[in-house]
Amino acid sequence: MSLQRMLKLLYALVLCVSANEDFDWTKNERGSFYYGTFPTGFSWGAGGSAYQTEGAWDKDGKGMSIWDVFAHKKGKIFLNDTADHSCEGYYKFKDDITLMKDMKFNHYRFSISWPRIFPNGIKADHINEKGIKYYDDLINMLLDNNITPIVTLYHWDLPQVLHEKYGGWQNASMVNYFNDFANLCFERFGDRVKYWITFNNPWSSAVEGYETGEHAPGLKLKGTGAYKAAHHIIKAHAKVWHTYDTQWRSKQKGLVGISLLADWGEPVDITNQRDIEAAERYVQFYMGWFATPIFNGDYPQVMKDYIGRKSAQQGLGTSRLPVFSSQEKTYIKGTCDFLGIGHFTTRYITQKNYPSGRGNSYFTDRDLVELVDPRWPDPGSEWLYSVPWGFRRLLNFVKTQYGNPMIYVTENGVSEKVQRCTDLCDEWRMQYFKDYINEMLKALKDGVNVKGYTAWSLLDKFEWDEGFSERFGLFYVDFLNKNKPRYPKASVQYYKRIISSNGFPNQREVESWRRKATETCSSSNQLLAADPLTSHMEMVTEIVVPTVCTLCILLAAVFLMFLLRGRF
Repeated sequence: MSLQRMLKLLYALVLCVSANEDFDWTKNERGSFYYGTFPTGFSWGAGGSAYQTEGAWDKDGKGMSIWDVFAHKKGKIFLNDTADHSCEGYYKFKDDITLMKDMKFNHYRFSISWPRIFPNGIKADHINEKGIKYYDDLINMLLDNNITPIVTLYHWDLPQVLHEKYGGWQNASMVNYFNDFANLCFERFGDRVKYWITFNNPWSSAVEGYETGEHAPGLKLKGTGAYKAAHHIIKAHAKVWHTYDTQWRSKQKGLVGISLLADWGEPVDITNQRDIEAAERYVQFYMGWFATPIFNGDYPQVMKDYIGRKSAQQGLGTSRLPVFSSQEKTYIKGTCDFLGIGHFTTRYITQKNYPSGRGNSYFTDRDLVELVDPRWPDPGSEWLYSVPWGFRRLLNFVKTQYGNPMIYVTENGVSEKVQRCTDLCDEWRMQYFKDYINEMLKALKDGVNVKGYTAWSLLDKFEWDEGFSERFGLFYVDFLNKNKPRYPKASVQYYKRIISSNGFPNQREVESWRRKATETCSSSNQLLAADPLTSHMEMVTEIVVPTVCTLCILLAAVFLMFLLRGRF
């Protein structure tokens, strides 16, 4: 047997891919481009989230979220930015829907702010009807414009009261409180909303909220906090799915899924068994942590093995990874009508042993190191490298691991560096969309069951601990202007052409898209360059003009003094 064939079988075995699988794990095909179109009915759209875009943080009865409190603490957010006003989407949603309609979106993904509906987090305390009216109006206008709402129930903005009283996701009581919130959303909006996402990227909620403290609520419970939070989130997801299934599905005919962030992990050396195992371990500790219980009923075996062993080495009587009871495993398994995938980048992975004596954490539990190729483009966020081929590999992994579930890509996009924030000719974003969407098309050709794609994001917005220093938007938002005007970047026209063509029909047409898109951004740049002259006119009038007048008075006085001295 040839070495290549042996490697193919080895890698296929590790990734649970059968020998006759149509996806070849030993090839990346990094330079190829596939011209073709998506199936009829494929859904195109973009997304955002409540805290990142709405503003109106204390208006119309909204309660405080953990992010409202966290962002107001000095030193937590880059340049001490907050999302108090952000894009003012609460007031400008009609304008934004007009932008979506012009792009011919099939869907728009947004989240409902829990504290805008339940200001104190609990249904029995108070239901804020003004908050419900806002989402009613948003949903109705989307449908009036033939745009399907895809609604996320939890995009990180937990009511602050629940954190203060119970410790947030460290406490099992959140399962029932979240279910009450979700159930009210089903009751009030479910006659029109047919796609529900329970949680957005629970990995970040757990790890960055309760392990590293980079995100709200900012706790650093290393080695335990993330696992406990994730445990309760998974149970909350399952309870909400069952609530919909038993009480609402027959009447409303909707679907309930979850959106998981998933970077791809590629072995540094595909001939090294340790690297191959480390790469799968990376994906299992990332996406599999949540997906495997939801599809199969329990945590990935590799997580149970590694965390259990390290816990024992630390002298603990039980594993730091919580355990599902047999009843819970049965209850959780199969609670996913569709899987949302958020994907941005890829890492090379190699084995690295972390001695248990050096302290415990989610990151050291994995026994691996993440690496990047310095040749990978990195136009924006320091963590986000453009590695398109990893997207296809991830989607095939999901197909193989979880029985080819229905997939909606719920987040995919790229940011730009701060110094380029006023450049609307975002060629790197057009290239990113072209390459990543094409890899998704290849995955469809492989047989992956992808039904829709959500560009991340519609607007520039508040980017969590990075504040406004990173911009993911198709539309540039001038945050210095109180009216928060939107300006289309070149990628708006580029993505619009992908949507109208439902893919990449032929080489000649696709190559013309970039040229035509960049022609539109020069005029937008001129508008943006002129905008500060008007938006800051008040400042100029109040500060600069008095300064000039004062200078004129001083010069006149000096001139008069010289005249008087000469005269006498």
